[in-house]
Amino acid sequence: MSMPLLVVNLPRQTLTVIREGEPVRTYRISSAKNGAGERMGSGCTPRGRHVIRAKVGASCPVGTVFVGRRETGEIYSTELTEQFPERDWILTRILWLCGREQGRNRLGQVDTMRRYIYIHGCPDTEPMGVAASHGCIRMRNADIVDLFDLVEPGTPVLIEE
Repeated sequence: MSMPLLVVNLPRQTLTVIREGEPVRTYRISSAKNGAGERMGSGCTPRGRHVIRAKVGASCPVGTVFVGRRETGEIYSTELTEQFPERDWILTRILWLCGREQGRNRLGQVDTMRRYIYIHGCPDTEPMGVAASHGCIRMRNADIVDLFDLVEPGTPVLIEE
């Protein structure tokens, strides 16, 4: 079976898995509240051609909390939200993205990987279909588990407006 292509459509707030030219799954997502953009510190979702650099969390339970791509030992709960109200919750699985276009989303002040841009799970209370993240692409936990099993490092990702 050929490697899929992931297409993130920012206006529609969707991520579509395309295999052999045909869409096979579409998920609702939440991209950056600050809109599209590539600059370091912008809080924007980077556009263009990317690739999945690494997969993190393969055997973790749903709701596993990550900080710096490491498990904290916590499972997300409303009590944790109350305890850490400012935390940007990265849950369940991480697909770490790397830009493929030098000067646009790779190297220098526009490096997607060095910006730590992921496709990741978030609390199920967070809205999907609404731009609300800090730059990453958020998904429902069940959806990121499903997507995680469909892709490998090297899978191409296109983020488009």
